[in-house]
Amino acid sequence: MREYLKFYIDGQWVDPVELKTLDVMNPATEEVAGKIALGSAADVDKAVKAAKKAFVTWSQTSREERIDVLNRILAEYQNRFGDLAVAVTEEMGAPASLAQRAQVPIGMGHLGTAVAVLKDFAFEELRGITMIRKEPIGVCGFITPWNWPLNQIVCKVAPAIATGCTMVLKPSEVAPFSGQIFAEIMHAAGVPAGVFNLVHGDGLGVGVPLSSHPDVDMVSFTGSTRAGIEVAKNAAPTVKRVSQELGGKSPNIVLDDSVFAKSVAAGVRHVMNNSGQSCNAPTRMLVPSKRMGEAIAAAKEAAESVTVGDPNGNFMMGPVVSEVQFNKIQGLIQKGIDEGATLVAGGVGRPEGLDKGYYVKPTVFANVTNDMTIAKEEIFGPVLSILGYDSLDQAIEIGNDTEYGLAGYVNGADIEEARRVAARIRAGQVVINGASDMMAPFGGYKMSGNGREWGDFAFHDFLEIKAVIGYAPKEAAE
Repeated sequence: MREYLKFYIDGQWVDPVELKTLDVMNPATEEVAGKIALGSAADVDKAVKAAKKAFVTWSQTSREERIDVLNRILAEYQNRFGDLAVAVTEEMGAPASLAQRAQVPIGMGHLGTAVAVLKDFAFEELRGITMIRKEPIGVCGFITPWNWPLNQIVCKVAPAIATGCTMVLKPSEVAPFSGQIFAEIMHAAGVPAGVFNLVHGDGLGVGVPLSSHPDVDMVSFTGSTRAGIEVAKNAAPTVKRVSQELGGKSPNIVLDDSVFAKSVAAGVRHVMNNSGQSCNAPTRMLVPSKRMGEAIAAAKEAAESVTVGDPNGNFMMGPVVSEVQFNKIQGLIQKGIDEGATLVAGGVGRPEGLDKGYYVKPTVFANVTNDMTIAKEEIFGPVLSILGYDSLDQAIEIGNDTEYGLAGYVNGADIEEARRVAARIRAGQVVINGASDMMAPFGGYKMSGNGREWGDFAFHDFLEIKAVIGYAPKEAAE
């Protein structure tokens, strides 16, 4: 049983101003796995004050000093790799293999990327007589989710450290263990006091005062579109910068070619990864209508090959994160049945043999139309909708017919065709044939948010632009 009843503020573990606690559940057992303290506006204020004070000196550090700190963080992160993997499995149900293969390593990837970018990043550029300076924005408030907890923490913290910002982190109260260990990593790495601060808590108690605090210069939020709208409203009176990575309902356009069945199976497996709890999951698969039967056969085989069970065992899929999430997913699966979609695999209820834990059947619907609830709403579970198209123009039209625009996918043998389709998808990131790139910017169009994370693009949200006019004499510029 874990007990995390202190916050990390100004380089020290401190008691909350007023102790209130929250039980953290293990989604595989439905039992209490630990307890955290819930912060308040007073705790947030202490953390922001520490960050504001630290910014005075941290913002003036050299590139080399910040690279050294990032490398120390990376070394400590690697030392705690096993602890982080266990924590992620316990708090949000990721299979141990997924925690070790992806959930934890991706944090290392962001730290390494930040170092690589920082080595050559141009913070100054002389244009004629004017010096354009990119300076750290100040104190940053980070509000992160439970589905990829370390990814979302480190993809914000690493570029903030690299650019000279200070920060206050509120990790998800649903999955706070990995965030706690990350704070221990920052302390062990010798990050200067006040540069990084952590306050546990819920949205109302910590998220609202953090996003509305007048001394917070920028808020970076990852979560639902509904919550993101509230963060933006809270931030508006103090005119702070808001960066948001929100919901998605990403289209996956499967081309009509010789690798069709392989593309369909890969799309199914992608959706089921992390129990479907990824904002960029390719949850709307578009296939040629004339090949819907083939798609159904390939998708059924792929879905039924996904094993579900104890995340500490040898299974491909663990539980979803909570009872709330489980009930929401069950309701949407039933909605798909009620609205007339063809149930290809899965369905309501737990998988056979599992009577405890928030386990969901890997579920596939076919003959879905874009006006159905399961095609419009973000389910955030292992549920795929397959829609038919009669032409690529129609596929692109259907793919773009959503309020979201986080990601898109194109799969097929003809790379030129795939590129043409990708160019017309209205989304912040389009993936061709399952490629991946840690340097590629990540973020959305439309209701999927604003700003970009990952790689060098992540740096820009943490920087202000200053024009120093007359920096160079006119004669020298000529």
